[in-house]
Amino acid sequence: MELSLLFQIVNNTALAGWILLIVLPNWRYTRLITTGILGTLLFGGIYSVLIISGFGKTQGNFRSLEGVTLLFQNPTVLVAGWIHYLAFDLFIGTWESANSQKLGISRWLVIPCQIATLMFGPFGLLSYLLLRAILRKPILLEQPFD
Repeated sequence: MELSLLFQIVNNTALAGWILLIVLPNWRYTRLITTGILGTLLFGGIYSVLIISGFGKTQGNFRSLEGVTLLFQNPTVLVAGWIHYLAFDLFIGTWESANSQKLGISRWLVIPCQIATLMFGPFGLLSYLLLRAILRKPILLEQPFD
């Protein structure tokens, strides 16, 4: 499959997962889809195929900025890296949804944090943790989906 098409497919699929999280957070299949089917099976599978197929076929390393720059000049590695972001951000967004439900935090307060997580990953997680602090909810990161 052409990488640009794969890129579009994974982007649109991740967006569908985010829409589920925001619009249907209480649907019994939302978490299964966002962390199981999308996050693990689909994204993890595609990521693994890209990494394995590209192993040893690119220059660069993770030891320096220059090395990482060289790695990401390879389109296969770049798409794999993007899938890495999509999978982890979706996992964190799913955790925010489950955790906020457990703590009784209004989903209307969580939605801006989830949008920030979708767009800016760690900033969105930080905004959710700050929301918990403001609402005097525990900050400890307990089991992901208890």
